Amino acid sequence: MNEKRVLKAAIRKERLALRDAIDATSRLELSLGMAERAGDAIRLEPGLVVSGFFPIRSEADIRPLMARLQARGARLCLPVVIDKETIVFRELVAGAELVDTGFGTRGPGAEAAVLDPDLLFVPLSAFDASGHRIGYGAGHYDRAIARLREKGRHPRLIGIAFDCQEVAEVPAEAHDVRLEAVLTESGLRTFKV
Repeated sequence: MNEKRVLKAAIRKERLALRDAIDATSRLELSLGMAERAGDAIRLEPGLVVSGFFPIRSEADIRPLMARLQARGARLCLPVVIDKETIVFRELVAGAELVDTGFGTRGPGAEAAVLDPDLLFVPLSAFDASGHRIGYGAGHYDRAIARLREKGRHPRLIGIAFDCQEVAEVPAEAHDVRLEAVLTESGLRTFKV
């Protein structure tokens, strides 16, 4: 394993432990604050396809934010891991049955439309002030973003985290994709990408 990957693994472990230490009630309050701060601040045209995610472990719960964006005219989708490596984005519509989609989360089933998102909310374990992120180590989002770009799509990328997940510097690698912004309980921070 190369030096950057070893360092990333250590940072991931440290920052996820800090996130895990936030109690569930505080996490919910911080998540609601995120929706309040960013629900109207995120640029959005009606029909824009937004990929969110349902929280796993100690992630921020962005479902209130997703609902707010949907009320403003966004079409929602969720990531679904289909072959242990590939993420597709299936449309989330009211009343549709949700199924297990891997990694302890739920999402739309195989009958749901597959969409190419215009805006991706990206979960992460750590981020820095340059917009670099450390994911969970499997590379799912990096590959999904690369596939979208191969199709000529360039979705806006907004990381979702808590302030405690910020680090001085992420040891970025060539395949890592920078974020346009990150949303934490302190608000929406944009980066020059």
